[in-house]
Amino acid sequence: MENKNYLQVSGLCKKFGNLEVLKGIDFSLGKGEILSIIGASGSGKTTLLRCLNFLEIADDGEIAIDGETIFDGSLYRAHKIKDTELREKRLHFGLVFQNFNLFPQYNVLQNVMLAPKLLKKGSTQELEEKAKSLINRVGLIDKLDNYPCQLSGGQQQRVSIARALALDPDILCFDEPTSALDPELTVEVLRVIKDLKQTGCTMVIVTHEMEFARNVSDRVIYMRDGLIEVEGTPEEVFDHSDNEHLHKFLNSGSI
Repeated sequence: MENKNYLQVSGLCKKFGNLEVLKGIDFSLGKGEILSIIGASGSGKTTLLRCLNFLEIADDGEIAIDGETIFDGSLYRAHKIKDTELREKRLHFGLVFQNFNLFPQYNVLQNVMLAPKLLKKGSTQELEEKAKSLINRVGLIDKLDNYPCQLSGGQQQRVSIARALALDPDILCFDEPTSALDPELTVEVLRVIKDLKQTGCTMVIVTHEMEFARNVSDRVIYMRDGLIEVEGTPEEVFDHSDNEHLHKFLNSGSI
């Protein structure tokens, strides 16, 4: 693998008032690898993802990509991050939300082109060509002119994946990408994520799809109560861990 510590997270902490949601998160991820984060509701999974994407600002800890520190909690406490700096940091990560978050007033092509256009990432023609290429990649080239209301949930999620890729993020993050979909539509979204793996895309995925986490991930993290309780390969986590809480979680019907 090109770089085993492409993403390095150290001592990440986050509080909301007196509630400590992340209590010191440490992990690393290689370039081109997929990390799946599993755990019960309230374990801190989504907060971790939001801190990586700077939708929430961690209170402490460090985040580094390819050897470059992009967040240092001690420096942040000394001086708040400016909005322009924050927007720049967010560009390292693409985020696919569980509820798609597409703009209803724009068609598929416009949704995918919008952010690169606002950030002046190229000429209109260049951006349109790139957007069409990404839309084709997720299997929706025949839906360019359709609006979100004309698409199934699975199609909307695939558009949101293309939109996240449009800014060329270093790491693509997914927050429960199939939780709002029925099983048939879930399959088509998971297929796109598997295809992205073949292209060497580095991904962090919060998921409740255990078979997907087992079959597609390079690393799996099990979180509980704001901490990482188990971390390893899918085999180590699903087949060889003796962690009692993990066993209860995997055997519960609430996944």
